[in-house]
Amino acid sequence: MFSNTFEISELTLVQPIGKIIQSTNKFNFTDIINKFSKKDSSVIDSLSKDGMNFNLLDIEIRDGEFHYRDSLTAVNYFIKNANITSDGYRWDKDTVGVKFDFVSGIGSGNIKGDLRIHTNKSTYKLALVINDFSLNIIDQYLKDLTNYGKFAAILNADIRSMGDFNDRLNTTLRGAISISDFHFGKDAKTDFASFESLHLAINELSPKKMIFFYDSISLVKPYFKYEKYDELDNIQTIFGKDGSNIDAAKADPAKFNLVIEIANYIKMVSQRFFQSHFKIDRLALYKGDIRYVDYSLGERFSLAIDPISIVSDSIDKDHRRVQIAVYTGIKPYGNASINLSINPKDSGEFDLKFKLQKLPLTAFNPYSIAYTSYPFDRGSIELYGDWSVRHGIIKSENHLIIVDPRLTNRTKGKDSKWLPMPIVMALVRENGNVIDYEIPISGDLKNPFFHLRDALFDLLENIFIKPVNTPYRIKIKSVENTIEKFMSMNWEMSSHVLGPLEETFIRIMARYLEDTPEASITIHPEEYTEKEVEKILLFEGKKNTTCQKIK
Repeated sequence: MFSNTFEISELTLVQPIGKIIQSTNKFNFTDIINKFSKKDSSVIDSLSKDGMNFNLLDIEIRDGEFHYRDSLTAVNYFIKNANITSDGYRWDKDTVGVKFDFVSGIGSGNIKGDLRIHTNKSTYKLALVINDFSLNIIDQYLKDLTNYGKFAAILNADIRSMGDFNDRLNTTLRGAISISDFHFGKDAKTDFASFESLHLAINELSPKKMIFFYDSISLVKPYFKYEKYDELDNIQTIFGKDGSNIDAAKADPAKFNLVIEIANYIKMVSQRFFQSHFKIDRLALYKGDIRYVDYSLGERFSLAIDPISIVSDSIDKDHRRVQIAVYTGIKPYGNASINLSINPKDSGEFDLKFKLQKLPLTAFNPYSIAYTSYPFDRGSIELYGDWSVRHGIIKSENHLIIVDPRLTNRTKGKDSKWLPMPIVMALVRENGNVIDYEIPISGDLKNPFFHLRDALFDLLENIFIKPVNTPYRIKIKSVENTIEKFMSMNWEMSSHVLGPLEETFIRIMARYLEDTPEASITIHPEEYTEKEVEKILLFEGKKNTTCQKIK
């Protein structure tokens, strides 16, 4: 009374239960906030006018439970075992300290933190430790954006941050953040995107100061699967045609969606990345798996870039060049490599060399059948490129080689188009049974120009010169076929016995091995498990259908 100060020296709540209910942009306690806000501070003002002061000290909450519910987005989440301690608020001090820890009420994990708030400046300092915290609350927000799907991930972090409540970009962050066991897909067992772990070690991150310093960024076993259907694809099937579900959620200002807010913040921060002083001591992607599956054709087509690895050391805007190496295998067969040297200050200045080898032409039979009615019996694709780009201007050499492309008999299908592929192959194929084209590219990155002069000259040469050499080429072809019969044999798919021609071939090899003891045969299997399973399922399906018709 004599010091004109009202003081609560200690306040303790044991096992309190609180509920936070959100509807549009209002909460069930918004009226209380408005009452004591600066816009309507009549209670505080009346105390100040009378020379009265207020202290609330030693606040403690033990074993609390707090629920959050969004009535519009259908989100229901809670935390438990919440412990909060604070030295409290003093009228003559402008800082408030709060320590807290709690356990996730839905799923696993816990969070511990130490928060210091400067009340006059609306700034804060935060130390936060997150252990195996389940992010299943994201799954609840995704249900408002997707037609179906399942999300799961685990978050670990040890960070130090300071920032401004009134400016989202005015944040400085240091520490480590790790997301593991990330899964998003059709259901809990079928993933469209996943990764084993994403780890960020941050030396300093400050969007406001345009500073992005990372010790390392590593992504382990990322997986992405794109499926194309007759009408849509797997992404549009989940998020609506052309992302219509996301557009609808954004168009409703009354709804709050955490996923959209996170995406908007990441977009806002990333726009500043290339304009800032950035540095990544090590960037790496290990054991990636990217798959493309097309169900819109008569026969399913699939191709996988697996495993893919991307490694780069010391990405620094102060450096003249940044080196990035990409190595990958291709399934069913093949491999590729990319070496990129880029100016970190100008993304329109880089040198690129790439190489693709041993990609089987037969893997593209679903497309060749659908658009020409002719499948390939053999052949391999190789592609080499050497690019030099300066200020967005392209100077590049690209070399396409298709070795030994051969067609088999025409396959007639109800939905298949037809092209006279034997004539087309005769025009594009060069002597030696190879398609070999140089395709330079010039222009700029926004409007590249493909030079097809080499391809056109080869086409004209084949039109006017090949007919003259036809007798000679027929003779050479006959010799090649004879030699090939002694060097290779065909074993029909799903067959478990050899035919007469194959048995003759085996006997010839056996006699040769007997006469040539130093010779040997090494067998390397080239497995295509997905195609084998597909053929077996198709065979079993036809067999069951036939049996049902007979019954």
